[in-house]
Amino acid sequence: MAELINSPLFAVHEREGASFTDFAGWNMPVRYTSDLAEHAAVRERAGQFDLSHMGEVFFTGPEAGEALDYALAGKISSLEVGRAKYSLLLSEEGGIIDDLIVYRLAEDRFLTVPNAGNRLVDAAALKERAERFDVEVTDRSEEIALVAVQGPKSAEIVRGFAEREGIEVDLDALDALKYYRILAGTYEGEEILFARTGYTGEDGFEIYVPNALGVKTWEAIAGVGGENIQPCGLACRDTLRLEAGMPLYGHELTLDIVPAQAGLGRVVAFKSKGEFVGREALEGKDFSDRRTLVGLKADGRRAGRAGYILRDENGEEVGELTSGALSPTLGYPIALAYVEPGLANEGQELSIDVRGKALPATVVPLPFYSRAK
Repeated sequence: MAELINSPLFAVHEREGASFTDFAGWNMPVRYTSDLAEHAAVRERAGQFDLSHMGEVFFTGPEAGEALDYALAGKISSLEVGRAKYSLLLSEEGGIIDDLIVYRLAEDRFLTVPNAGNRLVDAAALKERAERFDVEVTDRSEEIALVAVQGPKSAEIVRGFAEREGIEVDLDALDALKYYRILAGTYEGEEILFARTGYTGEDGFEIYVPNALGVKTWEAIAGVGGENIQPCGLACRDTLRLEAGMPLYGHELTLDIVPAQAGLGRVVAFKSKGEFVGREALEGKDFSDRRTLVGLKADGRRAGRAGYILRDENGEEVGELTSGALSPTLGYPIALAYVEPGLANEGQELSIDVRGKALPATVVPLPFYSRAK
């Protein structure tokens, strides 16, 4: 059995009493206190996450944008400097290899952020697809620590961190940074990136620093945040993203799923660009007979889990849950599931098979939770 990889922040988590879990081959904190307390901290104040298991693959060169247009489903070359875009890495057959975020750092420099479990596969695919272009692809995943600050207090905490640490960054621009934007600065002579992105449904930042500055960044943010911030593990990150209706690779997104099934048809840029991997398999095809991703609200307090079967009023199997939990914010069970297309309409009544017992559930719009603007 392969030895788990420790985050550059492992010693900090150990000192703070974290419980750990194997996540995509990494030894990551799953919780520090309780899942409910950490979830509430993000919704009400701020939570701090170690996301150093995520990948960082850079594209640099005069044809970086064109290479990414070919490699990914979205139109990346038209992205303005300082902006981010959600996109998909597709197989030749149109299935989803991964979902990722792309940031344009300069005219000829982009950062792609694959999911932890797919980082090596993604990096290899991205490098192979870039071979025909004038671009250098560099996987720096093992060199970079990623710290996320999420929640209503995140902006003031991140600004305080930048001020206290003397980071060379335009503080006015940091204050004004909008969602899906990124801003570069210098921290002790090294590049630091402030991205206003996240996976919780709240306002927040994801901060990229070299490994050597990871612990210092974590501790400085905690010091600035004080009682307004709490270290959070991967367990509450999962319930937060589920409430926000955000897909998780390996659950809602897989190689067997095409974008249209997951409600991500808009991500695929058929009209605005030319050749890209997966285009031929998807363009002009009708996937309306395939199961569709929906949100479900259930009765009571008992939650369905990934893999549980959905049945119609006649007891026939019509779908399967991909994620489920008792929502800490809303107080009732929620789930994401793929269902037969004729049963994907809002208000449709179904039942979740929970070990032979039928749990009533209703199809509802996504997301389940949206933060106050």
